[in-house]
Amino acid sequence: MAASPSMPENRYHVRCISMPSRSHPLALGAEEEITKLRTWETSSTSSSETICIGLGGGLGDLYNCIQDFLQLPLTQQSIAHHRQQKWVEEVLDGSVRLLDVCGATREILLSIKEQVQALRFALRRRSSLEVNAYIRSRKKAKKEVTKLLGALKQMDNKCAPPPLFAQDELQSIAVKMFREMRALTISVLRAALTFLSSSRPRPSKLSLVSKFSHKEPVACEGVIEQMNEFENGDVALSALSLHILDKNAEIERMQVAQKRLEALDLGIANVEAGLECVFRRQIQIRVSLLNILSC
Repeated sequence: MAASPSMPENRYHVRCISMPSRSHPLALGAEEEITKLRTWETSSTSSSETICIGLGGGLGDLYNCIQDFLQLPLTQQSIAHHRQQKWVEEVLDGSVRLLDVCGATREILLSIKEQVQALRFALRRRSSLEVNAYIRSRKKAKKEVTKLLGALKQMDNKCAPPPLFAQDELQSIAVKMFREMRALTISVLRAALTFLSSSRPRPSKLSLVSKFSHKEPVACEGVIEQMNEFENGDVALSALSLHILDKNAEIERMQVAQKRLEALDLGIANVEAGLECVFRRQIQIRVSLLNILSC
């Protein structure tokens, strides 16, 4: 998949936690994935493509490295030996909270997806009756997103690692892996939630007429490229409320809205697949850790 587009501002906090110098190759692989995700944090945008890079190519690969690391007999012996330490409880508690946020995010996504598909079907019949239902669903989703972002913020505040006492190298690697995994998962989920709540301020009638009248095609395309799928859809749906006597212009607005909603539907499907992948791998890692602790 292509590299994510860059943006001038750093919206996410970047950590610097390095693995011990004589790490196992799997730990070095995890460190490489962590570095990639840190780079993603500083250059991510709110488009579905960027979110999918963070979910699948970023977190997915990191989870695979950690899962493989947990399968090593020496790793399992080290974690089992230190099972009573606080970091183990921290990892288990954090995994439950992240699973809850990830699951709730998927539910919001599926709800919006249903409304988008209903709206696309209505527009194919030259009807805009589903627009209000879609707008209501977006408002409801934004309230739920705000709650989840608050939950992630609380978790993020607890991510600062306390000084580590004397411990064996494998335990040190495991602690740092899990803390980085948690912090980066929070960052990617935050980006996904921001994507779901993205909206464009309702444009004026004059600007909408300009965008859909072909008088300023270059400027219009430039604006569109700067917006994500949700924002592009908002502009197109706002244009449907215009009362224009020109029948051709009305048909064109319907076609533009259908095209933008098709892109939104595809973007949602891709993010949904990424979230599903992350959710499954979170469960796998939790089960592996619980199996180690129960031995």
